[in-house]
Amino acid sequence: MDEELRSLARRLRSESGGSPAFEQLLTTADREELARVLIEFERPLWARELAAFRLGCGEDPRAFEPLVLLLNHRDPDRCVAAAHALAKLADPRTPRAAAALATNERRVAYALVPVRLLTRLRAPESVPALITVLRRRLAPRDPHVRVALACVEGLGALGDARARAVLESARWHPRLSAAAEAALARLR
Repeated sequence: MDEELRSLARRLRSESGGSPAFEQLLTTADREELARVLIEFERPLWARELAAFRLGCGEDPRAFEPLVLLLNHRDPDRCVAAAHALAKLADPRTPRAAAALATNERRVAYALVPVRLLTRLRAPESVPALITVLRRRLAPRDPHVRVALACVEGLGALGDARARAVLESARWHPRLSAAAEAALARLR
C-alpha cells in the first residue's frame, strides 16, 4: 500500500465508522466491484471516493468523472487525493478538466489543488490556465494569495516564456515578489 492510499485509508476509515464495507473496498482486487460502487444508489461519499481513488490509481478510465467531481470538492483532503489519482490515471481529459476548475472564478477558493495538478501534468493547457488564474489574483485586495502563489511557483516550474509578463506583474505584489523573482530566474 503506497503512502497516498495509506493516508486516504486513515481518513476514510474514521469517516466510514468502521464499516465492514470499508475494509472490503480497501482490499478487493476486483475492479468490477469498485466500479459498481461508483454507480450504485445510496453509496456514501467515503465509499465512492475510495473506489474512485483505487480505480484511478489502477488507470481505469471509469474513475475519471468521479475523480473530477472530487477534485472540485470543498474538502481539501478529498481534492488532494483526487489529484493524485487523476495524475496516475493519465486520462487525456484531465488537463482540460483541471484547467476548467482552476479558472472557474466562482470556485476560486477551491482552485489551489487544480492549479497544483496543472503544474504536475505539464500539459499544453497548464501554462495558459495558470497565467489566467494568476492575472486575476493580482487584483488589489484579492483574498486568494495561496492560489496566486501556487500559480507563480507552477509557472516557474514549467519555465514557459509566455508567463514572463504576468510574473513581472507579480513581482510588485508584496506577498508574491520573492516567488515571482525565483520564477522569473527559472525562465532565463
